[in-house]
Amino acid sequence: MRKNFIAAVGGLLFLALLILIDLAGDWGRLGQGIDNLLTFTGESMWPPNWSVLEAQSYPVCEKDIEFFCSVGYIGMVETIKIAFVATILGFIGALSLSSFAAKNLMPMPIALFFRIVLSAIRSLPSLIWAIIFVIVIGVGPLAGVLAMTFYTVGYLGKLHYEAFERMPSDSLEVSRAMGLSHPTIFTSVVIPETGNHLLSQLMFMFEYNVRHGTVIGLVGAGGIGFYINTYLKLLQYDKVLALLILIFIVVIIIDLLSLMIRSFVTDDGDVRQPKWFSFLKKLKKGSEQ
Repeated sequence: MRKNFIAAVGGLLFLALLILIDLAGDWGRLGQGIDNLLTFTGESMWPPNWSVLEAQSYPVCEKDIEFFCSVGYIGMVETIKIAFVATILGFIGALSLSSFAAKNLMPMPIALFFRIVLSAIRSLPSLIWAIIFVIVIGVGPLAGVLAMTFYTVGYLGKLHYEAFERMPSDSLEVSRAMGLSHPTIFTSVVIPETGNHLLSQLMFMFEYNVRHGTVIGLVGAGGIGFYINTYLKLLQYDKVLALLILIFIVVIIIDLLSLMIRSFVTDDGDVRQPKWFSFLKKLKKGSEQ
């Protein structure tokens, strides 16, 4: 088994290298590009301009700590707000749709239909969704929220129904034998069984949305990306680098918070299973006797 795995990985790597050689064409451009990157970084981006963490000259800062009036703080907080709202709304929407897309929960025709819906939503990246909503409702954070929400539904929806399909079939058989409805099975059995996976996916999506807030802001969907786009147009790359470092620090903090939150709901790496589940099995055995 181990040899087969290594051979498969080696074959895929060899194929990928062949395709890369075909795509690259002139490899001399790579060396020249690296030189250009080093020159650009040394002359235009380094050192970072930390004035983005100082209070803006206008409007006048009325807070005791000037940092709270800075471009970095205002943009980052708006990005986190957009990401948080979009992640929660998208998570709820993804749960609703994925409950009908899992083939172990619904008949295949229904599951296939909802998979197509999720695929259609997911086929457009959040940047395209942002452009669409900027055109429809104008620039601002609301366009960013809607764009991220739609993409979150499509992305998490796929992860959710795959997690549902990996759960043990015994629990579903017991629930159906008791005549429980689909909503009851989903909320009382499926979610507790897959809770750890759902929480991991939720935290990952929040982190992703925070990072991707830099991209959708480039098209006017609010957040710190709006300021990055402004500095790019003004050729102030040292300020762009400072904001990118700030984003990196915030993402690291979110990742640490994710580990902390998961530690409160896990027990040796698994979600604690409800005690009443064993009671359902006993009821089934009793009905068969």
